[in-house]
Parts: sequence; C-alpha cells; structure tokens
Amino acid sequence: MRIATWNINSVRTRAERALALLDAHDIDVLCLQETKVADEKFPTQVFEDAGYHVARHGLNQWNGVAIISKQAPEETYEGFPGQPGFAKDPDKEQAPEARALGVVIRGVEIWSLYFPNGREITDRHYDYKLQFYYALARYVEQRSHRKLLLTGDFNVAPRDEDVWDLSVFRGKTHVTEPERAAFQMLLEAGTQEVTRQFTREERWTYFDYKGMRFQKGEGMRIDFQLASQPLAERVRSAAVDMGERAEKGTSDHVLLMADYDLPDFDAVH
Repeated sequence: MRIATWNINSVRTRAERALALLDAHDIDVLCLQETKVADEKFPTQVFEDAGYHVARHGLNQWNGVAIISKQAPEETYEGFPGQPGFAKDPDKEQAPEARALGVVIRGVEIWSLYFPNGREITDRHYDYKLQFYYALARYVEQRSHRKLLLTGDFNVAPRDEDVWDLSVFRGKTHVTEPERAAFQMLLEAGTQEVTRQFTREERWTYFDYKGMRFQKGEGMRIDFQLASQPLAERVRSAAVDMGERAEKGTSDHVLLMADYDLPDFDAVH
C-alpha cells in the first residue's frame, strides 16, 4: 500500500494537481493538510468522480485536513482524544481546530496531521503547539501496539541536518529544544521515522516561497511519516516528488510517500 502526505496549501486551488499526483504515483492513500476549506465547500465530487473515497475535516478557511483513498475507510475519526484547542483571544473558548483526521484502511490507522506552526517563541501559539504534541504522544502510547501511522506537516525540524542553514533559524520556531523534545516524545511513545532512511539525498519537504528557496536548494525537512513498530517493519521504500514543487502555482511543500507491504489478509487479521 502506497501512502503519501502533502500539505496542499488550498485544496480548491490544487485539486487537479492532487488527482495528477494520485495517478502518476499510483497512490492508495493521500493525506492532505492545510486544505483551507470548510467541509461543505470541499471539492469532494472532483475526487469521487475519479473513483476515490474522501474523508475531510474542515471548519473554515483555515487549517483543514483530508484523506483521499482508493478504498473506503472502515472507520473515521475527527480529532484525537485530548486534542487541545486554540483561539487568539485567551478569553474566548479554546476550541479544537481542524488539524487531525484519522481513518482505518486495511487494518491500518492512518492520521493526516497539520501541527500548529507556533508563530513566534513568545506567542501563545507556541505553547499551543507543544500541548498539541504532548496530547498526541499520550494518544500514541495507547495505540502503538496497532498498525498506526502519523503523517503530515509536523512543523518541526527535529535534527540540525533538517534545515539548510541552522543559523538562519536561531531564535525562531521549528528548531527550538522544546519543539524537538516534543517530536521526540512521539518516537518514545512508540513510533519510528520510516522515510528518512530512503530520502537522504532529496530530503527537503518544504521550501519557502520567498527568497528563491527552491531554486537555491534551501529547504527544510518538516513533513514525516511516523509508524508504530508493527507497521514500521513493513516499510519498503520512500520518496519525495520534487517535480511538482518546480511547477508554477504549486504548494510550498512536496509530496512525501512510502510503500508498505500489507497483504490483503491484514484487513481482517
């Protein structure tokens, strides 16, 4: 089963691009982040007309996650238990945002996750980001005995090698010790990075639109697939699609995909 993740940065703008990637790479499950659309305005028909099943979770024009799949999900979850919420005004309800969507397909619990950016180290959003990680780690601890996969835009570069120039990020989010420690918590809770070993050359998954970052090869590795041990032992390969990022009007993230050896009997065992 080929599972891919892509921060699409507006699904209404790039639905046809997503369909082209699904076809070009013969993807079984595509996890999307930052769809930027409420559920009732999601271009569901575009994907269904092409034969795909659509699970989506969007509340407004911000955030939003979706999972496009060849096979209908056996189960669907909007958000995970204990997921924290956020509102810019601290006096308002801190309601959960559309940042987590899970499905079960062929016995694998797959999550499309759009982690909070954090904005600035002194911003409340930074604390929110850490709380999001902590709550997810608690959930993973309870589910790591299953075939579990966390995919998406993690908004953390967990190692120095995951940014083109660490000095550019000093005093900024994505590389601070608390953020990296929070990422590590997901690993200690029972998951493993399963794409890094296959993507050491073309390793960047994000290039800022500004500063000609893509043309200069100045990127970041902030998109991942983290699998529990029962699933991680089944990974066979992984790759990124840099060609899409080279096109005009594309997302600032690239497609990250991995292949898992999942015989048909796994769906019922």
